[in-house]
Amino acid sequence: MQEPAATVPLGAQQAAEAVRQRWPWVEASVWTERMLSALETGIEGGKWFRLIDKVWSARNLLASWSRVSANGGAAGVDQVTVTMFERHLEANLGHLAEQLRTGHYRAQAVWRVYIPKAGGGGGGKAKAKASMRPLGIPTVRDRVVQTALRHVLEPIFERDFAEHSYGFRPGRGCKDALRRVDALLKDGYTYVVDADLKSYFDTIPHQKLMERVREKVADGRVLTLIETFLTQGVMDGLSEWTPEAGSPQGAVVSPLLSNIYLDPLDHLMARQGWEMVRYADDFVILCRSESQALAALEQVKQWTASAGLTLHPEKTRIVHATQGGFDFLGYHFKCGQKWPRDKSLMKFKETVRSKTKRRNGQSLARIIAEVNLTTKGWFEYFKHSNRFMFVRLDSWIRMRLRSILRRRQGKRGRGRGTDHQRWTNASFTALGLFSLTDARMRAARQSATTR
Repeated sequence: MQEPAATVPLGAQQAAEAVRQRWPWVEASVWTERMLSALETGIEGGKWFRLIDKVWSARNLLASWSRVSANGGAAGVDQVTVTMFERHLEANLGHLAEQLRTGHYRAQAVWRVYIPKAGGGGGGKAKAKASMRPLGIPTVRDRVVQTALRHVLEPIFERDFAEHSYGFRPGRGCKDALRRVDALLKDGYTYVVDADLKSYFDTIPHQKLMERVREKVADGRVLTLIETFLTQGVMDGLSEWTPEAGSPQGAVVSPLLSNIYLDPLDHLMARQGWEMVRYADDFVILCRSESQALAALEQVKQWTASAGLTLHPEKTRIVHATQGGFDFLGYHFKCGQKWPRDKSLMKFKETVRSKTKRRNGQSLARIIAEVNLTTKGWFEYFKHSNRFMFVRLDSWIRMRLRSILRRRQGKRGRGRGTDHQRWTNASFTALGLFSLTDARMRAARQSATTR
């Protein structure tokens, strides 16, 4: 007689489903219900051992590849693109697994490129160089391994990250941080410590960072793997060098490592009762009085000095939100209102200008479609700005379009005067031009009905 198949008790099934629901973002190929339960209740000694096998598991590497493939991106120093890597996917992932398992994996150099900062450009060669920021591009194979490593490490540290940290964290984002700042300002926290960490990602001390990681991770091979990524070479033009500090921007594990290093500051501020809102290395501390702001700033100065970091002496300051105002995550806050900061507005206008040059030979409908791609995405982030700004921007965009039409009639200069009657606002609307003003009104009505 055949024995009945073993079944999992209903209570155990429900408990497993519940713990999985509390951690919906973790990589299921790594984090089983049993591991998640241990994560929630805490493990003996508070440190995790035997993690490397979860990094090189076939399922984790395949899931990591899926993420890397979806994100796309350029090839690294080996010139292997995502498409090229995929042609021999099974062999490539198998080779990575074997290298990680045997301890023979070596990270390749990061290719350093320079991209414009928001609002940069102009002012000669010296200023042009200063207006660029470095970005590291790891090879595809290294991006896969870093993603697999992040799948393993992120839940371990995410469990205890501070509530007021929003950057590069699952289920959180810029808008959550902005809403928190709004709420605090409305509640009377109008004295603001506007802090700026100078070259944070490039100056994180490796030894101190690894000490933070070792507080929760005791797998020596995982620790070695992290150190490998911190010290992998950087290919800058024809020269290659090895960094002695920092975590390269562009690396998959850098956001997590940056949060790990600043986490003690987060908890220090919370213990002292300071209302800090942090997104990666960008943070503000909101206080009810100037004396509180001075005390909070002094604590931040002491902590950053002990952590081997530097506060920018010119950009770190205390401001009153009803007077000088302050910038945070692309917005400028002042007098209970907010709007895009100057650099955000400048970058937006630069993009629109590039699409509305007077010599543009495309049809007006095509030009408008291209402009809409910019304005719709930009509005989605800045839709909570002061409504009068959108009126001005709409007018400026229509002026750019009228200038194109003037040139096509052999006229010089910007669209002005009788051009408003010749090419009316309604005519642009009929061609599908996205209206920032109308979109702002719709968003305001929707917000009012959902309160």
